[in-house]
Amino acid sequence: MVSVLILTKNEEQDLPGCLQSVSWCDDIHVFDSFSDDGTIDLATAAGATISKRKFDNWANHQNWAMANIQFKYPWVLYIDADERVSEGLYETLKKLDLNTTENVNAAYEIRRRDFAWNGRWLKHAQMSPYYLRLFRPDKMHYERPIHVISKPDGPIERIDGYLDHYPFSKGFKVWIARHLNYAEMEAAVRLSDLDNRTHFSLLKAVASKSFSERRFHQKGIFYKMPGRPLIKWIYMVIIRRAFLDGKAGLTYATLQSIYEYFIIINTRELLAKQSKINK
Repeated sequence: MVSVLILTKNEEQDLPGCLQSVSWCDDIHVFDSFSDDGTIDLATAAGATISKRKFDNWANHQNWAMANIQFKYPWVLYIDADERVSEGLYETLKKLDLNTTENVNAAYEIRRRDFAWNGRWLKHAQMSPYYLRLFRPDKMHYERPIHVISKPDGPIERIDGYLDHYPFSKGFKVWIARHLNYAEMEAAVRLSDLDNRTHFSLLKAVASKSFSERRFHQKGIFYKMPGRPLIKWIYMVIIRRAFLDGKAGLTYATLQSIYEYFIIINTRELLAKQSKINK
């Protein structure tokens, strides 16, 4: 058996479905950032244990959870409120023997698939990457304020089954607002990388076994390229064949390109402010 960790902030719409997908677990923890809607009432009614902390950034927030939440079991499954444990993943978890002395793993990678607003799996537009979502909390550490890098202290393996993700569950307006916020955080990280002269490795961007590490170096290299929004759209639509997902795939590729432009605009603003300060 495993414990379940769910991060929340005003998730009264998505939380019921998330909780239903892990109703088989007898140790559910809702880690809340002081919601002011019905999130806590829903979590309490479901029998979840509530912890609260003001959100600052993703790495700090998740590291706090690893260090301070008292889980019942040695292994934790981490999911977001807009995600669901699929039936296939549940069947895998039931069969997975985690607590044998021969098991030296620190974490397991789980594949996530994203769904559009119309319920269609974005099979081509989104790459369905593997994330380290099942782990020993004492062997997991996070780095980077947004799109965190998971740093397990020990070997990892992959398991079958999907985490199903519904990023448009609250509608386009919320998706765009969320990504405006993400763009500000991405721009701040970009500025920090410039100030610290962070090195990004092409080899790791292509060949690293860790998805988080690959993405970190890919993003660092990608940020240096001109015309990023257009490049991203071409990559998603033509190379990844997002058009095979129909209108949903094309719309999603366009939204992701717009998000890339949000990052560019925010980075320019921060650089301009920094230039004024340094004068």
